[in-house]
Amino acid sequence: MAITVTEAAANRAKTFLQNRGKGLGLRLGVKTTGCSGLAYVLEFVDELDEGDEIFEDNGVKVIIDGKSLAYLDGTELDFAKEGLNEGFQFNNPNVSGECGCGESFNV
Repeated sequence: MAITVTEAAANRAKTFLQNRGKGLGLRLGVKTTGCSGLAYVLEFVDELDEGDEIFEDNGVKVIIDGKSLAYLDGTELDFAKEGLNEGFQFNNPNVSGECGCGESFNV
């Protein structure tokens, strides 16, 4: 099982964590929502929870709870700028479909 972080995503995450002044890393998870069923959750982690898995790539720790890991195994976290839009992107090999608005996915 593995989660990878591109250099662009790592640089952005490090900047966010440095500006915030604290944090162990980023929590990547899923929640039930949207028309397709699941959506990504990305937030700062200050304390680990029981059952958390930690992956480190390009100097950034990504923390994932056991339930979410089943949906996220093999995911690459990226960061991209497209015109005026910028944000984290999730390249998840487990996704079998997405809703039309791109807000949710299913596996």
